[in-house]
Amino acid sequence: MPSRLSAAVGLLLSAGTAVAADMPDLRSLPPAPWSWSGLYFGAHIGGGLGATSFSDAAGAAIYGGEVRTPAGLAGLQLGYNWQMPNTRWVVSVEADVAATNGNGTNTCLASSGAFISANCRVRQDALASLTGRVGFAAGPVGHTLFYAKGGAAFLAERLDIAANNPLISSAVLNNDKVGWTVGAGIEQALAPAWSVKMEYGYAGLGSSTMATPASFRFVDPVVGYVPTAPGSTHVSQNAHLVRVGLNMKFGGDAYARWDGLDDYHLRGSQQAGDSTLRGEIEIGGRVWYSSGRFQKDLGNTANQGSQNVLISRLTYQSTAASGEVFGRVDGTSNLFLKGFAGGGSLFSGKMNDEDWIADDGIPYSNTLSNPIKSSIGYATVDVGYALWRGDGFKVGGFVGYNYYQENKSAYGCIQQAGAAALVCVPSIPNATLGITEDDKWHSVRLGINGVVTLAPGLKLTADAAYLPYVSFSGVDNHLLRTDVANTKSTESGTGQGVQLEAILAYAVTPAFSVGAGGRYWAMWATAAANTNIFGSSCPCQTLPARTERYGGFLEASYKFNGLK
Repeated sequence: MPSRLSAAVGLLLSAGTAVAADMPDLRSLPPAPWSWSGLYFGAHIGGGLGATSFSDAAGAAIYGGEVRTPAGLAGLQLGYNWQMPNTRWVVSVEADVAATNGNGTNTCLASSGAFISANCRVRQDALASLTGRVGFAAGPVGHTLFYAKGGAAFLAERLDIAANNPLISSAVLNNDKVGWTVGAGIEQALAPAWSVKMEYGYAGLGSSTMATPASFRFVDPVVGYVPTAPGSTHVSQNAHLVRVGLNMKFGGDAYARWDGLDDYHLRGSQQAGDSTLRGEIEIGGRVWYSSGRFQKDLGNTANQGSQNVLISRLTYQSTAASGEVFGRVDGTSNLFLKGFAGGGSLFSGKMNDEDWIADDGIPYSNTLSNPIKSSIGYATVDVGYALWRGDGFKVGGFVGYNYYQENKSAYGCIQQAGAAALVCVPSIPNATLGITEDDKWHSVRLGINGVVTLAPGLKLTADAAYLPYVSFSGVDNHLLRTDVANTKSTESGTGQGVQLEAILAYAVTPAFSVGAGGRYWAMWATAAANTNIFGSSCPCQTLPARTERYGGFLEASYKFNGLK
């Protein structure tokens, strides 16, 4: 998967570099009559969040039943635009295909604490769609296309259902799904042959039936466990997808350019007649309100190839408020440097601790700790090159680094399922600290950044980054455990991830802007994922870990222009 994503991004960046190497002055040519009509091809990167629901014929789930599948994606598109004569309306047909690396797990078939429930895992490999588009070409000369789209969607994936410890029974389904998709986006013409797009899509991927494995139910201490027969589950799926892409017209002149002022220009940018691209510095601050989810799965073996059968899972959900500073420097040579750093506090949340230890008389236990407190801290720095840059747009690729730290403290404990296990009976008051989790994530970023002016003073910025390498390390501390000599467990792993961001800003003055945006981060460590549980020596138990953080922010910034 990393090689496929890297290849797609490489194609996108190399195509832009070829034309950027001999790029003429953006102000040297007058505007020319132009139409969106024509055959085009391109590449895109982005990310998505899928949801897969597993029904249970035995009854409503006590917990779980839905698997979240965050993913990075990269792919290609091919389409045809037709702009109706003497109008601003554009109709299109487009086909796209993308490699994806979705990999999520959650509890399923947990209708009773007396039943050895299962671990459901979803791994997605490829997405495709065939859609029609209807758009309107806005702006003084129609270079900004607002569009809606809809059509068919296709998904290739693998589903696994494994009965948990100490069983080995499982069911597997290699699944190809056909469904529907709708979405909307903005495409900005950068030059007669080139355009950049930013779009959101929703895919409804229908439903299918899948076999479920045999398991056991605990009757009482005298009878013990009795077997249960295999059955079936109804699987339904959907996905939210965000893409940033670059398109080129077939037969277009890759070196042709427009005057930078033929469309909206960035407020405060250089004026007409000044043919020198000047540098600028923008600095500002943000307040980010976010939600997060951290999940780790403790396997019943040390075999990295078998992460499906679990002994325990801890899932933290939290909300946070943080402040950050950010900045961007655009040089005169089209190089740019951008980044941000911030931190804040977790002020609410909960943690579910699940256990499957049938040989200790615990078929399934689920306890709830509430509240979750502590802090988050993060920083990102990227260096990139603007392949296209004018008064109304900046589009380029970048490489960078992201650091994310999250400390979580879980208070109290009540039994949610499996009361016979007596894990939290009697309950522990919510003023008592029970478990802490301190995690650090280091990531390499590879992505695309685009800035386009939608109307005078109104600017849209989009950032899509694939994380080809993620390193995770953590320390779990079960402070109330008295049956172990060491209450701390060290954790580590490597993996991948995706980070997406979009900002809509308005220039109140040529220098001062305010804006609002959204951000989604997802990182997962499923390779070499281990824990030295309670200080035990290796071979370590498997511990794949996954984290997400997402939310909206407000920002204000100040820009310094005219740097030479």
